[in-house]
This record gives sequence, structure tokens and C-alpha cells, in this order.
Amino acid sequence: MSFLGILQSGWDTLLEYLSAHVLTCLVPAFFIAGAIAVFVSQASVIKYFGAKANKFLAYGVASVSGAILAVCSCTILPLFAGIHKKGSGLGPAMTFLYSGPAINLLAIVYTARLLGYDLGLARAIGAISFSIIIGLIMAFIWRKEEREKKNNASELVLPPGEKPKHEGITILYFAVLVGILVFGAAKNWLVTGILLVILFLILYRWFKKEELKNWMYQTWDLGKKIFPLLIVGVFLAGVMKKIVPQEAVEHLVGGNGMRANFIAALFGAVMYFSTLMEVPVLKALMDLGMGKGPALTLLLADPALSLPSIIVLTKLIGIKKTGVYVGLVVVMSTIIGMSFGALVS
Repeated sequence: MSFLGILQSGWDTLLEYLSAHVLTCLVPAFFIAGAIAVFVSQASVIKYFGAKANKFLAYGVASVSGAILAVCSCTILPLFAGIHKKGSGLGPAMTFLYSGPAINLLAIVYTARLLGYDLGLARAIGAISFSIIIGLIMAFIWRKEEREKKNNASELVLPPGEKPKHEGITILYFAVLVGILVFGAAKNWLVTGILLVILFLILYRWFKKEELKNWMYQTWDLGKKIFPLLIVGVFLAGVMKKIVPQEAVEHLVGGNGMRANFIAALFGAVMYFSTLMEVPVLKALMDLGMGKGPALTLLLADPALSLPSIIVLTKLIGIKKTGVYVGLVVVMSTIIGMSFGALVS
């Protein structure tokens, strides 16, 4: 195995990724993420987490917050600390903590595009339901503490802010953006072209120059933070395919056994991957023999946890709560991964 051969494997994987996924998948997704940063207020999500808020609404909003926030396991911690300190319920806060990085729109789309639509859909459904169950269990375990907090808490106070403009048009605008992403990824150029024309008309008629400027800035800012790391991750994944023995991968995480899924869950819980980087790494592991069950297990465990985030979390909510949270993520991701693996096998 030559050094040049290892580098060639990384380069070939990178070229394949750039040609197949960037234009029709990542670029539209970056534009959507940039639009979310500009036109959707984080305050409009956080306000539903108060200790006296409607529980159905609180858990529902918390479970899909990742689609709006698009953050990693470490970036979510200050937001979690803020809402928890101001009186949010433990259950919705923990749901928010898991969902924030797990329901990342870019990650879901990229997973479906690179690893298969079955894994992408399973990741989205699994993460949403997963986050609610974790929050409910945490709230039940510390129900006495939560009851006292509810009796003593005032409603969560939010900083003043303007409502997003063009509420009806904004919905249409996001629907068109998502349509461009979906039909572009499917290479339906006719529908994609029509949607692009509609998007241009919407922007020309209803959006101000300053809004468009902010949108471009947020899209560019997100792209420059994520894309270089993603390129590195894809290249390293190609290198890994060359140097990691296939027999070792098949032995540790091949098939769909309890051990394979548990190892994947532990690996995902302690490792830190930058946003989207877990996807090309998983693609390399699956090419080497990793089963779909353990792959989903890792996808469910990794975004929400990492060794740095675990350390910080112990300072925010204590060792006991952190230990239960980590245990729930590991055990539940193992069970869901095994169930998915049995379903698709």
C-alpha cells in the first residue's frame, strides 16, 4: 500500500463527491439554511419552552428546532443553557438539546443523498421521535424537581424583536427553495427551472435589497464555515477506505447485532465530527462493510453528543442528569439502529 495510492483514494472520493452532490444538493441546502438564519427568529422557537408553556406545543417545537437552528453538539450548549437557566422545563430543554444538532436540515438532506433515502428518512423520523422520548423520560425522572420549578417559575421572558415580514410570502419562498432542492437532487431540470423562475419573481416583487444581502451573507458565512471542513472530511474518508482493513470494520460493526450497534453508539457518543462530516465518514465505513443498522445508530448518537459537549453539560446540569442523558442516547440509538437494520435486511 503506497502513500501515493492512499492520497489517490482520497482524491478520487473527493472528485466523486464534488461532481455528484455539490451543485444539486449542498448548494440549495446552504441557501435554505441561510434563509432560515435571516427570516426565522430563534426567539420564535425559544418562547415556547417556558415552564408553564403548553407541553404538547413545547415538545413539538423543541423536537424540530434543529431545522431552524442548524447547530452542532457544542454550539447548542449556550442556547440550551440560556433557556434552562431562564426557567424552561427540563423535558422540552433536553428535547431541544438533542434535536438542535440532530435535525440539521443540511445533514438530513446530505444523508439521504449520499447514504440513501431510507437512511435519510430514518434519521429524520428517528431523531424527532428520539428527542421527544428522551425529554419525556428526563422530565419523568426529575418530575418532583420540575413540579417545584413550575410552581415557582415566571414565564420565560424574551427580548423584543420584530416579527418576520412577508409571513405568507415567506412560506411560499421556503416552499420554492425546498422544491428546488428536492427536484434538483432528483435531476428533474424542467420543474427545477420553473421553480427558479418563480423564486426570482418572488424575490423581485416582495423582498428588499437589504434582506437579500443578509440572505447572501448568511449563506456565504455558513458555507465558508462548513464546506472546507466537509472537503477535508470527504478526503479523509477516502483515505480511510484505503487504510482501514475491511475485515476489522465487518468484525466490529458489520451486520446488525447488539454488539455492532452498541459499538457504533459509543463511538458516536464520544467522537466529534464537524457538521456534515459524519456522513462521508459513514459512507466510507459502509463501503468497508458497516451495516445499515449500526450506520443509523451512529447517525443518531453522534450529532447530539461528543466528549467536549459531555464535559460542558456536566457543568450545566450536573453529573447525574448528564449521565442519564448520555445513557439514554446510547441505549436508544442502539435499539433504533437494530430495529432499522432488521427492517431493511
